[in-house]
Amino acid sequence: MSIITDNAVLVHIYSGLESKNKITLGLLVALTAEKNDHKVTLFLAGDGVQILNCKKAGEIVGQGTGDLYEHLQNLKNSKITIYVSGMSAKSRGYDEKLLDGYTAEFVLPDVLVEESIKADSVLCY
Repeated sequence: MSIITDNAVLVHIYSGLESKNKITLGLLVALTAEKNDHKVTLFLAGDGVQILNCKKAGEIVGQGTGDLYEHLQNLKNSKITIYVSGMSAKSRGYDEKLLDGYTAEFVLPDVLVEESIKADSVLCY
């Protein structure tokens, strides 16, 4: 456990399902940061919005970075703030059903700018 706690961490995932190591690493880092008492915000944009559509274990597994489905289940039980680009989701054919089970909301790009300015660290995947 880190001696540095209470930092604001923004994890921005814009990679899609073809980048399984990036997306699983991004979620692993977000969950680890929260476990270490940091305030974590997750922002999904671009192809990254597709990760919320993973519906079964073993479908997307990173090399040493875990199972996307398991990370998403842990995300549902976390205190991580989740923002999803409404423009990215809409352009890929997703609607409110994509957010089912998550404490998440569709937002516009200005929220990404605001959150990146507020964060102590911004990590992009």
